[in-house]
Amino acid sequence: MVDAAGCQLRRCSKMSSIVLYALLFFTLSVTVSQSKQPNIVFVLTDDQDVALFGYSPMPKAKALIGDVGKTFTNMFVSSPLCCPSRSSILTGKYVHNHLASNNSLTGNCSSPSWQKGPEQEAFPVYLKKSGYKTFFSGKYLNQYGQPGAGGVEHIPPGWDDWHGLVGNSRYYNYSLSVNGKEEKHGDDYKSDYLTDIIHRRALDFLNKQNGDSPFFLMLSTPACHEPFDSAPQFLKNFTGDKAPRTKHFNIHGTDKHWLIEQTITPMPNDTITMIDDYFRSRWRTLLSVDDMIEGVVNKLKAMGELDNTYIFFSSDNGYHLGQFSLPYDKRQLYDFDIRVPLMVRGPNITANSTSQESIMNIDLAPTFVDITGQKVPPDFDGASFLGLLGGQPHEFRATVLVEYHGEHSKKVPRCPKLSNRGVSNCDAHCVCEDAWNNTYGCIRYETQKESYKYCALQDHANFVEVYDMKNDPYELKNIAKTAPPELLTKLSEELANLSLCSGATCHKKMRSLEGLN
Repeated sequence: MVDAAGCQLRRCSKMSSIVLYALLFFTLSVTVSQSKQPNIVFVLTDDQDVALFGYSPMPKAKALIGDVGKTFTNMFVSSPLCCPSRSSILTGKYVHNHLASNNSLTGNCSSPSWQKGPEQEAFPVYLKKSGYKTFFSGKYLNQYGQPGAGGVEHIPPGWDDWHGLVGNSRYYNYSLSVNGKEEKHGDDYKSDYLTDIIHRRALDFLNKQNGDSPFFLMLSTPACHEPFDSAPQFLKNFTGDKAPRTKHFNIHGTDKHWLIEQTITPMPNDTITMIDDYFRSRWRTLLSVDDMIEGVVNKLKAMGELDNTYIFFSSDNGYHLGQFSLPYDKRQLYDFDIRVPLMVRGPNITANSTSQESIMNIDLAPTFVDITGQKVPPDFDGASFLGLLGGQPHEFRATVLVEYHGEHSKKVPRCPKLSNRGVSNCDAHCVCEDAWNNTYGCIRYETQKESYKYCALQDHANFVEVYDMKNDPYELKNIAKTAPPELLTKLSEELANLSLCSGATCHKKMRSLEGLN
């Protein structure tokens, strides 16, 4: 017979063991959770600007990423054109190193040589080596999936689940390469609208995750690239809005390269009407991206993964609508074409914080690799800004390099008289946005005290444009003929150095220009 005291002792001992095991399990769970590699979601839009308030139609993105994370006010692209910029995002390299100079196959956009070279060392390859499950959906490179680029059978290395758009941005009537097989889409909103397809397939991928591996999603939307097809429920949004009448809207740029000089000022009424229509249409396409971000964030929260996930939001290049009387496009050296959004939320990022450090699209690849815990490869031209995300005191770069190679078309449909004249992207009034000699290299130097842009064009005049960005943020006054020679020499030397840099040599910091002005 067992007495009551003995029974009570055994019950207490049993309860103590249960509590001990529970505490041990909880401790192990917390340790595993804390040591698990973070997930990454990268949302990339197409042609989304900062200068024309491109953030404005996306309140959900701002609330769910910017307000709970960090916004970078000086985010620049390596080239103001889709394929060169996207190639820089993928490889972490400047244009002169990845050699995708324009949107054509002959310009090395997703060409066989690019696939055999730079693509083999793109960031998803490193993520895959780190054990990440990877997902891609949307626009990749402008020539992707074309017969000369390997067709839809080509799946870029590093991707587990591939849904790549064939060709350039479309919302309807397109084909996808779904893990190497062609999937054709028509013009039905419910089954074909590309931004919503990207949204749904991202959620499908997340539904398949069981927590055994970290994951990376790249959601590359067609918005807000032309043809500007919005979802039908948004067709009446922004009906009263017009393109911003910035200080450089509908004015004739003076002392600028010849493409700017050939514009018509004031712009014709039909051009201004078109500009306003394009502005509203671009914003409407972004509303579906805003919904997609909300859907992905809600899904991550339901999975219990939101707090362990970095979410990056950016664009491949900026855009202009009437600035210096250029009707609409990108490709120019001014900030409206080279500055893009960047917001990031994630572990250890202070909510509603901002950074004025100069970040580039070439910095995304090394940052993604750094998040995985891998050592960042030394041949990246870009540098990881993971330390900046965590608020660590960190002196980043002061100078960014922008490179562009001008293009021309034999036929100019909207202005036949300019066919075979070395120009392209001309409107009905024969105002052209590009030309064979619209080729340039620029540096943008930014510190707390100084900010300069120096651009050298390879045109018939070897034209140079220089701007004091602190005192002239709209780039109205070219100071190439009035700035101190010592300042111009230093800026010219830095442009020459960065134009030849590779890997670690791209990280050398330029000596301060203070006192040279």
